[in-house]
Amino acid sequence: MMAADNDGSELKKNKKKAEKTLQNGIEDDAEEEPNFSDPEGFVDDITEEELIGDLLKEKPTEYDGFDSVVVVDNVPIVGPERFEKLQNVIRKFFQRFGKIRTEHYPMENGENKGYVFLEYTCPEHALEAVKLANNHKMDKQHMLQVNLFSDFLKYENMPKEWEPPQPKPYKDMGNLRSWLLNNESFDQYSVIYDAGDKTAIFFNGSGGQPNLAEERSRWTETYVRWSPQGTYLATFHSKGIALWGGEKFEQIMKFSHPDVQLIDFSPCERYLVSFSPLQETKDDPQAIIIWDIRTGHKKRSFHCENQSTWPVFKWNKTGEYFARLGTDALSVYETPSFGLLEKKSLKLPGIKDFTWSPTDNIIAYWMPEQQNVPARVVLISIPNRTELCKKNLFNVADCKMHWQKLGDYLCVKVDRYTKAKKVEEKDQYKYRGISYNFELFRIREKQVPVDKIEIKESIIAFAWEPNGSKFAYIHGEVPRISVTFCNIRPGGKVEVLKTLEKRQANHLFWSPAGQFIVLAGLRSLNGILEFIDTNDMTVMALTEHFMSTDVEWDPTGRYVVSGVSWWGHKVDNAYWIWTFQGRLLQKQSLDRFCQLQWRPRPPSLLTKDQLKDIKKNMKKYSTQFEIKDKMSQTKASKEMIEKRRKMLADFRQYRADKEQEYAQYRERRITLRDGHDTDSQANNPDNYIDETIEFLLSVEEIVLE
Repeated sequence: MMAADNDGSELKKNKKKAEKTLQNGIEDDAEEEPNFSDPEGFVDDITEEELIGDLLKEKPTEYDGFDSVVVVDNVPIVGPERFEKLQNVIRKFFQRFGKIRTEHYPMENGENKGYVFLEYTCPEHALEAVKLANNHKMDKQHMLQVNLFSDFLKYENMPKEWEPPQPKPYKDMGNLRSWLLNNESFDQYSVIYDAGDKTAIFFNGSGGQPNLAEERSRWTETYVRWSPQGTYLATFHSKGIALWGGEKFEQIMKFSHPDVQLIDFSPCERYLVSFSPLQETKDDPQAIIIWDIRTGHKKRSFHCENQSTWPVFKWNKTGEYFARLGTDALSVYETPSFGLLEKKSLKLPGIKDFTWSPTDNIIAYWMPEQQNVPARVVLISIPNRTELCKKNLFNVADCKMHWQKLGDYLCVKVDRYTKAKKVEEKDQYKYRGISYNFELFRIREKQVPVDKIEIKESIIAFAWEPNGSKFAYIHGEVPRISVTFCNIRPGGKVEVLKTLEKRQANHLFWSPAGQFIVLAGLRSLNGILEFIDTNDMTVMALTEHFMSTDVEWDPTGRYVVSGVSWWGHKVDNAYWIWTFQGRLLQKQSLDRFCQLQWRPRPPSLLTKDQLKDIKKNMKKYSTQFEIKDKMSQTKASKEMIEKRRKMLADFRQYRADKEQEYAQYRERRITLRDGHDTDSQANNPDNYIDETIEFLLSVEEIVLE
């Protein structure tokens, strides 16, 4: 018993000793570890975003999925036999806005309850569905009401105290007409190339030299278009249209219209019209949509008949009215209400076409013959619908109307026939013995007198001088094509200025400033270009851009561009820049060049009298411009010389550095070559042996007589 007690006490002593040793070891180890604690009073001024911002972006966030769910109310209630068809209709319509992940139709007694839950893959698609599908008419009795599921939670928890909404901060778009502030008054143009993959904006510099302003890949999916005054650049995308502007071409506005293919601007640049060929319901027209450019809001949508020609809607000069052709009717709408003028259309049986005056609220339209009533061309004023002039015509097959840019004259090209035979199957007429004449309306004169010119040959093209009283037309058949120039005198007499015979031309391109014209033989006529001064009818230049497909003047009338588009011809794609006199300035070959469009300029702020004064004193201003041109050329030459000098100096410095580096390795080269200094041997002419090598070049035999 005593021995056992001794063993127990000894065991306790050893245990305490081991615990003490372990505790001391732990304390010793703790003393060796560094202390990472912050000192007292330390304030950390570095945020987590600054320290690990890249990691925080990847931090998972709590997401309940409600923002991607939409609730569709007022859905038709159907039984089991029609339920699958209803699902297909709902699914097909709402898939326009994005991919649908899940859909749920609450059921009761074998029928759906009249509302649907749709979950998209992302909240953006859900917002798009709410924006565009709300108030969509499925049929005459069902208009869909579309809301976000999260909105129900939001309105359930409305605060008791009302807080006034905060106004949206103004977004400064910058100067949307910054290109007009260019010191040299260079114009801009857009170019699409690389089969549409790349879009670039260039300044047309001195001598037609392109200076790049902006370039982007896949900026548009089809083509681009400038607004009438050059403020916006429109690009086309599968989901809609985007407008760009400002010095850096930032996005100004976007409009959601899936599969949009055509657009048109109002002349005032306030409204945009877009067209999409997607199928639409009878109760919910979506083919043509008119948008407010400044706000991005949809103003009104319309149906589009199968036989419509673009633009379906035609605007007056100020954008106050727009009109469209209907069946036996002409519908005129007014802004900003976008309702019918006087709430009714003009009943015009058989109306074929109409056009607005470029400067006045005047509409010209024509109607074909009906029974004993002759065909007629009518001019009416808007909004009072007063008839200004009417011209009866007989044996009319077709009419084409051409306004002069200032609205002073209207030319109606009339195709007349001698015999007509009705084709019963197509409900159309076949005409024989076609002849042509021009009906010239002098709009500014009292009672609008009309002059008539008869043409025996077929008419290929017609064009007015933009700001004058001249016009030109191409007539005849290949190879005997002629171009005739006429002028309307103040008294009304039509004077033939000159007829140019045996010309290879099928298009007329007047300078925007008038006086000068380009006769172009595009596509099948191999790109013949003829530059003519109509003041004295002299041919300034006769040249060719082989297989050219397009010709376009710049807004000032100083330059002309001819191009071979990849869309029309698959080889030799390029654009050439000419002066108005026909002198070639630049040849720009771009891989699969597609399109070039000059950027339009807004109307001049100068009055007519000021413009006349400038033209009268042009010699005084031209001297200043000549001096400026010489200075710019001298400046360009100096810049080129300085650039070359810098390149030469850089090369000499590079060569000196390399010679110094070569000299540093001389001793190593001698060591590697068994003590031979090959540098000195290479420079010593005694180390070289001249050896002459002869070889046979040719053998010629001469027979001696």
